[in-house]
Amino acid sequence: MNPVNSGTLAVPGATLYFETRGEGPLLLLIGGGNSDAAVFKRVAAVLARSHRVVTYDPRGNSRSVLDGPPVDQKVEEHADDAYRLIDHLAGPDEPAHVFGSCSGGLIALELTIRRPERIRLAVAHEPPVLSILPDAERHLTLLDDVCETYLREGMAPALTKLRALHGGRPAPALPDVHDNTDFFLTRFVRPFTRFVPDPAALEEVAGKVVWAGGHASREDLVHRPARVLADRFGRDVELFPGGHVGYARYPADFAERLVEVLTLAAGAADATRETTGGGR
Repeated sequence: MNPVNSGTLAVPGATLYFETRGEGPLLLLIGGGNSDAAVFKRVAAVLARSHRVVTYDPRGNSRSVLDGPPVDQKVEEHADDAYRLIDHLAGPDEPAHVFGSCSGGLIALELTIRRPERIRLAVAHEPPVLSILPDAERHLTLLDDVCETYLREGMAPALTKLRALHGGRPAPALPDVHDNTDFFLTRFVRPFTRFVPDPAALEEVAGKVVWAGGHASREDLVHRPARVLADRFGRDVELFPGGHVGYARYPADFAERLVEVLTLAAGAADATRETTGGGR
């Protein structure tokens, strides 16, 4: 089994905790919402057979502590964090593969827009770009209600209302080092679910993006933005084992599918560059 190496990286406003496993092309895994590096432990162990896998706690979660009091989080700031990790761990001319789940998918998209030279491919797995949906206002109002319910009534009623994102089912229990739900509900949900990547900038890097989602969650609200965006750029949504967090439940199958998607997409991107005589 590949050993796990851990470290920290100081970034503006926080110190990031990260782990690395394996050798090979660098693959950064970005968790969603209240997750930390622990959510990827099993799938990272499988992926480390063919990649150098980097996992981390996003700023404000678990071991990635903020320098000051909690503030509303910004996708752009998290994207800069991910870039700094890649810059810290990869060679100067080594582009990285990135997999982002849920809000981690938003981070992966913004990272690709901001630093396309550092990204070989980004897999955005069910990013919650709810504002692009035709019924967006209804869903954003629901999420406002979730956050207000938490402050007024507590966590259990708020998480019950949050089930609407997942077809009415409870969000799956996930491994984590610390419970980050308070930070998620008070500082994360509203700014992230209202974030929309710049459409023109996203079109510029569309060849580097793979739109993805769970086979079991393809009828859920959380899956819809990936489908809309894939249609916008003339692409299919690549389906992965399980639902919204299939990597936690089916790590071996999920890892196999991710390697397959990265390999096929990289080949297609290389063919496009050769046909067009270069590219961004």
